[in-house]
Amino acid sequence: MAPELNDPSHEPLEVGGSVWFQAGANTLGGASRIELLAAIGETGSITSAAKAVGMSYKGAWDAVDAMNNLAGEPLVVRLTGGKGGGGTTLTPRALKLIETFRAVEREHRRFLERAGAAIEGFAPDWDLIGRIGVKTSARNQLYGTVAHIARGTINDEVSLTLPGGHTIVAVLTHESTESLGLAVGSAAFALIKASWVVLLVERENSAPLKLSARNQLRGIVQSVKRGAVSAEVSLMLEGGAIITAVVTNESAESLGLAQGASAVAAFKASSVILGVKD
Repeated sequence: MAPELNDPSHEPLEVGGSVWFQAGANTLGGASRIELLAAIGETGSITSAAKAVGMSYKGAWDAVDAMNNLAGEPLVVRLTGGKGGGGTTLTPRALKLIETFRAVEREHRRFLERAGAAIEGFAPDWDLIGRIGVKTSARNQLYGTVAHIARGTINDEVSLTLPGGHTIVAVLTHESTESLGLAVGSAAFALIKASWVVLLVERENSAPLKLSARNQLRGIVQSVKRGAVSAEVSLMLEGGAIITAVVTNESAESLGLAQGASAVAAFKASSVILGVKD
């Protein structure tokens, strides 16, 4: 049984963040240090404050020393002697710092709430941003959903359904299938170099083409960009996906490849590289 995978496109999208004070390249502190200061003010003890915020005594004093140094003046002072046997207290600057931080944090929470409401329903777009950010040397990058996995003795045959209903078949090793986490229903993209794609024109009676290439995608020529020797021909498939092939100018001429003409892009299953978003 294939392992259950979490597809990020189906998870709710949330906005998160944290607040900290910074002066130039130096960070005075964030929520954890401010909570330590507040606990010192409440308990009058570094030891008790450290326990209250889940910090070691040494870690607490290191944090206090760092804050005192970065603030340029004492935030925490240690008292000795006296009727109460001494203790630890906060300076007026530290009290003001806590008050300011909590005010900023309240505004930050309100911002996150507003941002969270603004991105409601944005998850599919966020998933798209991740896909279009992929950089590869392969000209053709087609996104789809795994429809079927046929296990073989050594290799697996994975069928990927494109948004327009076309199916691409790829052959890859068992190890690759496992490492990519491929399972029926999971999202993946197919990479096919333009030089691996062969273009054909169907017969007038639309009889099925007999080829050893497993993948045959029918589309309409969208553009033909001619060079000195070769032409770059792009087909638009049903559903809007584009697949590009590089053929010689002579081949483009003999096949009658021009904008609006019908053609078939064929390529072997072994020429398809599958990938997933990390």
